[in-house]
Parts: sequence; C-alpha cells; structure tokens
Amino acid sequence: MRRYGPCLLLVLVGAAVLRISLFSELYLRYVQEGLRPYLVVSGGVLVLLGAAMAVAGRGGREAVETVEGRGEGEDNEAGAYGHGLGHDHGAAGPRIAWLLTLPALALLLFPPPALGSYSAEREAAQRAAQGVGAFPALPAGDPVELTLGAFGSRAIYDSGHSLKGRTVRMTGFVTHGDDGTWYLTRLSVTCCAADATTSKVEVRGATDGAPPVDTWVTVTGTWHPEGELGTDSAWPPVVDASAVRLVRQPADPYEKR
Repeated sequence: MRRYGPCLLLVLVGAAVLRISLFSELYLRYVQEGLRPYLVVSGGVLVLLGAAMAVAGRGGREAVETVEGRGEGEDNEAGAYGHGLGHDHGAAGPRIAWLLTLPALALLLFPPPALGSYSAEREAAQRAAQGVGAFPALPAGDPVELTLGAFGSRAIYDSGHSLKGRTVRMTGFVTHGDDGTWYLTRLSVTCCAADATTSKVEVRGATDGAPPVDTWVTVTGTWHPEGELGTDSAWPPVVDASAVRLVRQPADPYEKR
C-alpha cells in the first residue's frame, strides 16, 4: 500500500480540485470566476498523473517479482540486478508522509467556508486611491443597486455628493462593533481569497436590531453623511436603513475590485 501513497495523494488532491471547480461553484469561495478553467485542467491532470503513476508502479512491481523469482542458479549479475530492484521497492518513504492525505481529504469532504467576519475584523480601514473628487452620476431610479465598495468610495470621496437624496440597496454579511453598532460587510478580491480586503457600512435605524454575525442581509436605505470628505472621520460610511431583509449567501460571496 505504501508504494501507492504518492499516487493516492495526487488523485485525492485532483479529485478535491475537480469537486470544487467542475462539479460545484465552491471554488468561488477561494478564487475569481475566471480561474475556473485552470482549476478544472489542473485537477484533471493531477488525477491522470496519479493513475499513470499507479499503473507504472504496478508494472515495475511485476518486473521485480519476475526477476526475484529466478532460481539461485542464475548468474550473479542477474541475481544482483534482482536484489537491487527489490531494495528500491522497499524504500517507499516514511509512514508519516500519509499525513499529507489529510488536507486533501478535508478539501474533498469538508471544503472550508468563504471568508467572513473574522477576516473582515482583521482588516484595517480601506482607503480609495483616487482621493476626493467628482464621481459619475448614479443610474436613474431608486433604489439603485451598489456594491459596498462603490458606496463607500462615493460616501467618503465624492465631492459631488452623488449619493445625496438617493435610495440605495446593498448586500453583505453582518459584523458587530462596539456599543451595539453593526455593519454590512463585504470582502473584495483581486485574484483569490488570499488578497481579500474589507468594505463595510455602518447600518443605523434598523428597528429589529442587529442580526447575528455572519448573517447575509440586503439593506435598503439612504446615505447618512458623517465627517469631512477624505478624512478618517468619514469612515466607515453610514446608511440609514429603511428595510433589512435576510438573504442567502450568494454563490460568489466576494465583490470584485
């Protein structure tokens, strides 16, 4: 069995990658949508490589057994050759190497969830790179759908106050602050979950109080100006909620930068 350990590990990792990318949308918890084809190809290659190694190893084992089965009357060169092959077969690596299968099994059977409140709370306040200035006008009609990142940038840096008098609707998960405050929060990614950064909006006026941490909600409301544009006092932005609705976590939990 030890001989097939590396093969099994390759197959497990490949199967786990295929499970989250080819047979489900779980990969969106970790990477951008555009990377799906690369994951599928990588998973398929790992499975095929593991299978090929297993077949090759079985063929080599049969060859060793054939050589070792020769009688003692064979010449010394053949006997030495058989002994050498048998010795290589025995060096299958340390038993502790089997622990490498545990992460692969965990990913295959229990894929970790998307990043949530714990990751968000570890992020410092994010600042838009463009600084204070005029933003393009928002689309007509209320409520207007906005990402938390777009709302935050306009609330903190838009000298034209394009959010003033507009009703907005945003979706994210709940995080809690001090003194009963709570935030609508979303993580943004450029490539994968490893580079995630946080956008959050303080929610005020919700009559039912703060939902539980990590609950996904859609908040409809209006911008509540706070502080001077472009300063720390304007962060985090604030929304006066007129409606808070529980929703399911979207298939892609991250906003795109």
